[in-house]
Amino acid sequence: MKKVLVLYYSQAGQLKKVIDSFTSNLPDDEIQVDFREIKPKRPYPFPWPFYEFFDEFPESVLMDGCEINEVENIENDYDLIILGYTVWYMSPSIPVTAFMQSKQAKQIFKDKPVITLIACRDMWVLAQEKMKKLIENVGGKLIDNVALTDQGKGAYSLVTLPRYLLTGKSNAFLFFPPAGILESEIKAASRFGDRLNKALKEDKEKTGEALLKNLGAVNIDGKLIATEKIANRSFQVWTRLIKLSGKKYSFGRKITITIYAAFLILLLLTVVPINVIIGKIMSKFRKDEINSLEDYYEQPSGR
Repeated sequence: MKKVLVLYYSQAGQLKKVIDSFTSNLPDDEIQVDFREIKPKRPYPFPWPFYEFFDEFPESVLMDGCEINEVENIENDYDLIILGYTVWYMSPSIPVTAFMQSKQAKQIFKDKPVITLIACRDMWVLAQEKMKKLIENVGGKLIDNVALTDQGKGAYSLVTLPRYLLTGKSNAFLFFPPAGILESEIKAASRFGDRLNKALKEDKEKTGEALLKNLGAVNIDGKLIATEKIANRSFQVWTRLIKLSGKKYSFGRKITITIYAAFLILLLLTVVPINVIIGKIMSKFRKDEINSLEDYYEQPSGR
């Protein structure tokens, strides 16, 4: 009997739907699948109140985990671990970060093959780079990554995602598409569980090689990688400013957060459109570099 552990934190519920589809063809008489949710001691709300949403920004960027409950009924002899997470401010969500920094994670992940499963907008590569280090720190071995992204690509998601997180509204409006991952893509994720079912029965997880290649596990737009890196540098500056303005939920932080929100809106209306145009022009002269970046960040499961 092969044993698979599925660990996840799903604030809005979309990631859980992805996980359910992903694993729908995985368990049978020969494969046991245990689902375990990571639970913060102070639950995060959904939809987010405005200031609380931005108040988590510094801790997300700095990867300061929150207090979480110990995951119960979990064993140390799994043949494979599937770790589902979403991206908060270009980092793994705070509860998942907290778990990966815990003693319990070191006991569970040591020498285990790991598959990461991401559900987020189409800018996740830097979060995955951080996750790679977290997995390495607890002794796990990343063998596959699957990323399902919002249907509102690029600049559209800069509007549709915050609207969804702050109001819970995911419908299309004006010229913007709906927020979230297409239902057809979520349903199609069952193909990964089918592949894993066969691979586990053939002991392929023991080889350390990717099991989910040629299934469309990841699809990176190389032109967005530079945008992520620029945004990440901006995050580092604003993180320091917000941290210096006071403790979490303090009045001082609210003032700085208000300024930061206004700054983001200004960027959205001015710098982002210009950057998109420049990026499209420059990409014609950087095809080899962009292809090389895509090859790197799409590993281990891409192409």
